[in-house]
Amino acid sequence: MIILIVVVFALLGFVVSRKLKSKFHKYSQTSLRANLSGKEIAELMLADHNITDVKVVSVEGQLTDHYNPMNKTVNLSPDVYYGRNAAAAAVSAHECGHAIQHATAYSWLKLRSAMVPMQNASGKILNIVLLASLFGGFALGLPYELVGYIVVGSYGVMTLFTLVTLPVEFDASARALAWVKNRNVVTTEEYGMSKDALKWAAMTYVVAALAALATLAYYIMIFFGNRE
Repeated sequence: MIILIVVVFALLGFVVSRKLKSKFHKYSQTSLRANLSGKEIAELMLADHNITDVKVVSVEGQLTDHYNPMNKTVNLSPDVYYGRNAAAAAVSAHECGHAIQHATAYSWLKLRSAMVPMQNASGKILNIVLLASLFGGFALGLPYELVGYIVVGSYGVMTLFTLVTLPVEFDASARALAWVKNRNVVTTEEYGMSKDALKWAAMTYVVAALAALATLAYYIMIFFGNRE
């Protein structure tokens, strides 16, 4: 069953990832009428929200764009940093949406950030328990039921993290789309492209959350499903 879950969601994730890359490539072919690069759009959006302590930098890779709250940087891949198209506009504005969330103490982002240490610790605990279970049953010498609580609890934290991530990503996209439209950074047609690109980017997080929920349900069934 766990293999089936992994395979199904791996395939679904692959399809969504391919679709996202396809959309990004498609919308990268049409230049913005405003002729602004991703870097320029990001800096303009930050300035419009009176954010002066966040830098916009270029990072290597494709679709490696992210906001780093630790050093307050909007990190854009070369295609987005230098790109002057609807896809670049959407992604750069989305990452600035996270910077705005940080600056305004957006509650879901605060919760997600607070959960990072718990999520990391849960991942390590889960790896230790599952790895130990491969050698002589449960090599840690713990009762089966206790192992169940550890596995379900740890994976529950990781699943909750993926769920909390969803409103953070959706909100960043909503902020991005509202700003590029109201600021006339994009035309009506370009807005549609930007919205579609961000929709498929959001789908990657939706798939991850669904996969986590399915896996958590499997562990609950395995450890506690046979109780009378």
